[in-house]
Amino acid sequence: MTTAAGPRRILCVGALTMDTIFRMNRLPSRPGKYLPIDAMEIAEGMASSAATSIARLGGDVALWGSLGDDAVGDRALASIAAEGVDCGPVRRVAGVPSGIAAVLVDGDGERIIVPYYHPDLWRDPVLPAGLAEGAFAAVMVDVRWPEAAAMALRAARQAGAFGIFDADVASTEVLEMLAPLASHIVASSPGAALLSGVDLPDVAAGSMARRFSAMVVVTAGERGCFWVERGGSGVRHTAAPMVDAVDTTAAGDVFHGAFALGLIEGLTGEALVRFASSAAAVKCTRFGGPLGAPTRAETEAMLARSYP
Repeated sequence: MTTAAGPRRILCVGALTMDTIFRMNRLPSRPGKYLPIDAMEIAEGMASSAATSIARLGGDVALWGSLGDDAVGDRALASIAAEGVDCGPVRRVAGVPSGIAAVLVDGDGERIIVPYYHPDLWRDPVLPAGLAEGAFAAVMVDVRWPEAAAMALRAARQAGAFGIFDADVASTEVLEMLAPLASHIVASSPGAALLSGVDLPDVAAGSMARRFSAMVVVTAGERGCFWVERGGSGVRHTAAPMVDAVDTTAAGDVFHGAFALGLIEGLTGEALVRFASSAAAVKCTRFGGPLGAPTRAETEAMLARSYP
């Protein structure tokens, strides 16, 4: 695998949407009209938010996503590029609307997300220049663009780069296709349950580690992370930093971005999981999805405070 002496770029592959986030006192429990206490429009999506996180942490990152040729796509692209993400690999599909989502966040930071992607956004991906030639130290893929994710993970493996799979909620077919291609699987608890058939995150982590030749991490929110080193036999646990959550939207994406950056910088095991957990914890204290992604200094301060 690539080390700190090799390429230092990361390619994030997958979702890019223009989202409207509404902050509510509580999430709706029945039909009706509800007035938010705050709102904002922001470009995000799993891969895109991870890319934003990497850029804010000081990493060199590019995004391979897919947008329509509409004004929504123009705003999304400008928003991500303004964060310092190289959007050169992002493609525009003529005559197709860009992805959008509505996000409701309650007073405890929990949320409801309703995304929409036109199916033609995902047709006929073409591998970005440089990936097969080893220009990237790592690729980080989500589940939204499975064909492109598989292409990127295979190219990363061939080039000797890290391949990180964000195993979130998706069809079992997609999860089973992508997991064997990754060197590192970072799964949400629901994603791990789908992939392993087990609802308990620690048991799911062990089951996945036995099936796949990868480091496996299962994120479980305030319960922390359960993880197994590649080739390891025992499940380890890392506690989550204690924070007052304001908005958990994009917390997992920030974790993935920090994880990818820490990995190419040489972090392993407990140190790697703690670094990613610290970045995600800072994000949870702020409203606005990936707008709450922390700087390097903020992440290191949380790291020192949470894991003395």
